[in-house]
Amino acid sequence: MPHNPVNIGPHQCGNGQPLLLIAGPCVIESESLTLEIAERLVDITRGRADVSLVFKASFDKANRTSIESYRGPGLERGLEILARVKSTLGVCVTTDIHEPQQAAPAGEV
Repeated sequence: MPHNPVNIGPHQCGNGQPLLLIAGPCVIESESLTLEIAERLVDITRGRADVSLVFKASFDKANRTSIESYRGPGLERGLEILARVKSTLGVCVTTDIHEPQQAAPAGEV
């Protein structure tokens, strides 16, 4: 069966390609914890030709069941933290957005 790989940043996804692991915490709790988790994921996947890593964490978990629940650091601070993960560890990062105007700033990271 033919396959058409999809490029996501420097990674290719599809049949015959390495597993693309998109992993990270549900929500950014703090910069230090986010970096610690990212470092651990990089350590786990480093040197493995069969796994590529994209780090994912949310800056705003708007879908909480209680308004009292922690939602995250917000767009600006959350993207700063993701940019730090990317620059410090050299790993691709992604996040989810909730409003169209968040797409451009998120895309810059």
